[in-house]
Amino acid sequence: MIQAESVTPPELTDLPIRSLALNDLRHCADLSEDRGWPREDHKWGFLLAAGDGYGIDAPDGTGLAAVCVVTRYGRPHADPELAAIGMVLVADRYARQGLGRRLMTYICDDVLKGVPLTLHATPYGRPLYEELGFDVIGSAEMLQGHFQPDPAPSGSGADIVRPATAEDLARIVHLDTEVSGTDRTHLLTRLPAFSDRLFVAEDASGDLIGYAAIWPNMETHVIGPLVAQEAATARALVTALAATTERPLRTDVDTRHEGLIEWLKARGLGSLAVNAVMTRDIAPLPGDWTRRWAPITVAAS
Repeated sequence: MIQAESVTPPELTDLPIRSLALNDLRHCADLSEDRGWPREDHKWGFLLAAGDGYGIDAPDGTGLAAVCVVTRYGRPHADPELAAIGMVLVADRYARQGLGRRLMTYICDDVLKGVPLTLHATPYGRPLYEELGFDVIGSAEMLQGHFQPDPAPSGSGADIVRPATAEDLARIVHLDTEVSGTDRTHLLTRLPAFSDRLFVAEDASGDLIGYAAIWPNMETHVIGPLVAQEAATARALVTALAATTERPLRTDVDTRHEGLIEWLKARGLGSLAVNAVMTRDIAPLPGDWTRRWAPITVAAS
C-alpha cells in the first residue's frame, strides 16, 4: 500500500495576496463581524466599488484571513496623487501572526510605492503603521448619539440649506476638489446612490459654500462627508440632515474643529473614540482643512 506524502502547509505570511471583487463583500462583512465590528455591508459595497480591495484567503477555506481597502485620488488616467488605506482587518484566529504586517507592507511598498498615503489608526493599529513609516499629523473624534435640535438658529440667516439636485453634482465636485486638494470625482459620483440624503448650502448670492450627506450604517445614520465654509454652515447642514432620521447619528470630526465637537456633544452625541490621522510621504494633507469637517468614512479619508 502506497502512503501519500504529507504536505506541509505554507506559512501564513507566504499566502498569496489577491485583489477583491464585489462578490467578496459577504466575506469582508464576515471578517468585520469576526473582529467584533458591525458587518457594515452597505459601506463595504461602496468601498469595493469606489476603491480596490486586497485580501488573503484563509488557509482553512473559510473566507478571508486578512483584508484592506485602498481608495486612490487624483486626475483620471494618471498616477494617484494620494491614496487612503482603510478597513485593515485580520481574522481573530490568525491575529498576531504577521498577516497584517504582510498585507500592509505589500500595499505600501509594492501596490502604492511612491504614492503619498493616509489612514486613520486606532491605538491598536498605530504601532504597526509607525513602524511602516507613517507619522501622526492629527486626530479625529468619533461621536454617536440621538441628535437633539439646537433651540438657537444653526446658521446665518443668509445661508440656504436644501436637498441637492442632479444639477448640483458638478458644483459639489468642484468645491470638493478645492477643499480636499485632489480630484475625488469617482467617489462623489457614487454619493447620491450611497447616501439617503445629500444636502447643499448656498450663500445669499447662490454660491455653493458646503455640502453634506447622511448614509445608513446598520442601526445608525452616518453624517459624512461634511464640507462647509464656516462652523455655522456645518451646524446648519448637520441639523437639516438630522431632521431626516430617527436613528442615532454617528460622525468623525477633525479634532481641530473643537467648537463643532462641543456643539455636537451638547446636542446629544457622545464620544466613542479618538483615532490618529496618519500619513506617509506627505505632510500635511493637501487642501483646506478648515472647510473639511468630517469624511464620508475614515476608511476612505
